[in-house]
Amino acid sequence: MLEPLGVDEATFAVYHVLLSHPDSTPERIATLVNRSVADVHQLMDRLRKLDLLVPTWTSPDAEHAVHPRVGLTSLAERRRSELNQMLGELKEAEASAEVLAEQYNELLTARRSGDVEVLNGRANASRRIEELGQKAKRALWGLVPAHLDDVIHPIDKSPDVPLLERGLKMRTIYLQSITASKQALDYAAAMHQLGGEVRATPTLPMRLLIFDHEIAIMPMDPENPTAGAVIHRSPAVVAVALALFDAYWSRATELFDAEDRDDESPLTPHEAEVLRLLAGGAKDEQVARLLGISLRTARRITATLSDRLNAASRFELGVAAAKRGWV
Repeated sequence: MLEPLGVDEATFAVYHVLLSHPDSTPERIATLVNRSVADVHQLMDRLRKLDLLVPTWTSPDAEHAVHPRVGLTSLAERRRSELNQMLGELKEAEASAEVLAEQYNELLTARRSGDVEVLNGRANASRRIEELGQKAKRALWGLVPAHLDDVIHPIDKSPDVPLLERGLKMRTIYLQSITASKQALDYAAAMHQLGGEVRATPTLPMRLLIFDHEIAIMPMDPENPTAGAVIHRSPAVVAVALALFDAYWSRATELFDAEDRDDESPLTPHEAEVLRLLAGGAKDEQVARLLGISLRTARRITATLSDRLNAASRFELGVAAAKRGWV
């Protein structure tokens, strides 16, 4: 009952005897509380430290138990003061812990381990990529599977323009879906006119930047563009990144080449990818999501292919495409 005040059950038993039998000797107390005399002496020392057993005014050699209202109230005040001090120290410790956590977060912001640099958050990644761009000397290859709003920049504010003006060779692959936006096409055309090579493909695996064939930058989480980025300098990882880029570059199409074709002409990358997805059992909704186009556009492409091949169903479309070697 009085443990929060520092008075455990054994100490309270001795205190209670001293209150009810003030003249009791340690031996008498030991009998009443069923403990050894040595234990009673230790418990009486405990009471002295708690100021519950003090010398009497009339005789310094005699002691008496302090009235509970006085002694326990004083003890409660002392305990409250100790707790307040501990709370203050706890708040200071929490503040110090918060400072330490912030310092640790800053370390994580640009943590390096050998050939890997981790950048937490989009803002930190953007700043670091801009720094790397300023240091680049030869080339920048990029896969940009972005939504239209992420692709469009005022050309005078584009981060790519200074790189082109410095003579960097640039190759960029966008999603074919940017052709649905005049602004996006105008931006790509402006980059092309400044000397950048621009191609498009129906699908891209993730965002990828490669500086000078020496540094590869990939998203920390391809599904969450705000998570940050990881910079790789390992020759092996960079080689894999270059191979991935080259594979998509080789099958991507120039955005500004007109395609006049008849029914026997090759498929566009968009159409080929739609056929591949349909052959794999994908629904129109999945095709639209994977290609970054609207559901209406996906259905229009499927309908156009069906008309070209005189297919009345998806099964017939697959058979006709297979006969021509298109899937």
